[in-house]
Amino acid sequence: MRKLLGIGVLALGVAFSGSAFAADGAAIFKAKCAACHGADGQGTAMAPAFKGNAFIKDSKEDAISTVITTGRDGAAKKYKQFAIGMPKQSLAGDDLKAVVAHLKSLAAK
Repeated sequence: MRKLLGIGVLALGVAFSGSAFAADGAAIFKAKCAACHGADGQGTAMAPAFKGNAFIKDSKEDAISTVITTGRDGAAKKYKQFAIGMPKQSLAGDDLKAVVAHLKSLAAK
């Protein structure tokens, strides 16, 4: 009985831990994006704002994901007024989807 209970608790922990962490796009944004784009996505001297950003608002999730994972530098830079390009980020799966959803929510403001 103890063994069965232990397995059940472990299974619940695994089921909830992955989705709980992956679903928090705001926390991932804060950790990986806010230093350049601002805590609330308002933009800084280093990177553009996400609030009201037409590219984020109008683009499909796949296009935004590609920019996040491959970056934009040199001739591929969209916002030439910023000295640095967009560095590629190592996000994938649910984490990437959660960040894109968070960016879309910021752009809608």
